[in-house]
Amino acid sequence: MLRLSKLADYAVVLLARLGQEEGLHTVPALSATTGIAEPTVAKVLRILSQSLLVEAQRGARGGHRLARPISAISLAEVIVAMDGPIALTACVDGNTGGCEAEGHCPVRGRWDPVNEAVRAALTAVTIADLARPSCTGMHRRAPVFPANPGAGLTAAPLAAE
Repeated sequence: MLRLSKLADYAVVLLARLGQEEGLHTVPALSATTGIAEPTVAKVLRILSQSLLVEAQRGARGGHRLARPISAISLAEVIVAMDGPIALTACVDGNTGGCEAEGHCPVRGRWDPVNEAVRAALTAVTIADLARPSCTGMHRRAPVFPANPGAGLTAAPLAAE
């Protein structure tokens, strides 16, 4: 199963939160609004800052803010910042030495197109896309069909031939 690391998941949550309001946000405030522990918030923001996705301002009136709008930050960038290069297997992109079976592997090199497709999909999704309100409210609309399917419906007689 492909799964984001917890830190990458937290990074997405923090970036989405930073994108909700302009200005500087402190670690304690971000921790309170996201439910992520302060030490983890600080760690994730430090990594995002090193990756130039977040800007930090020191001092009494300091805090963190986005380096650019969340609509310009791809999910792939966040994953790379938090977890390193996106690679489905050890031998993707011509890497060697990461697998015991690489000398006689029948699929060696065949993962590259799959990895590129995954990268492209993750690059196409922005943090803004993920931060949009969910569509769960749309699913709470009245049903299209009546609760009693037979109510009010009458069968029309078939035309005789």
